[in-house]
Amino acid sequence: MSFCFQVAAMEVANSSPVYPVVFFGGQEVGRMKIKLFADVVPKTAENFRQFCNGEFRKDGVPIGYKGSTFHRVIKDFMIQGGDFVNGDGTGVASIYRGPFADENFKFRHSAPGLLSMANSGPSTNGCQFFITCSKCDWLDGKQVVFGKIIDGLLVMRKIENVPTGPNNKPKLPVVISQCGEM
Repeated sequence: MSFCFQVAAMEVANSSPVYPVVFFGGQEVGRMKIKLFADVVPKTAENFRQFCNGEFRKDGVPIGYKGSTFHRVIKDFMIQGGDFVNGDGTGVASIYRGPFADENFKFRHSAPGLLSMANSGPSTNGCQFFITCSKCDWLDGKQVVFGKIIDGLLVMRKIENVPTGPNNKPKLPVVISQCGEM
């Protein structure tokens, strides 16, 4: 499955890719194509997929990553986004109506470009995710890896290098302007 963030794109195993498009400072940064590991972590991948394509609805209105930001960027570590609830890393939402359990830790944070759940402790997964910018093995067994960038690693590097201020918040908004399944 593929998804598109207009500044990031994604793909799910055994389905179409997802492509998010990301902008900062009003300029398009590019797309990242991400493969989701739906065969190994199906609940986690499905949660992300539905938030990418707008399939999940609340009161009949699609909710998800379109228009949300990468609210936390730490060079040589990760870029974090997906908090469409509060926009600051405190929001929690899932297609399961609340935090959901860690499925498994079969994949390791062994390289740049891995998509992982951001959480506040065991089994507190929601809408937030991060993409690794380097090997982060200290996160193994704590955060669930559920996908990887298969095209657009340079876009991740551009986001990784945006100037940041307090709490590692980008000084210019890094916005997912489009996302969906391809």
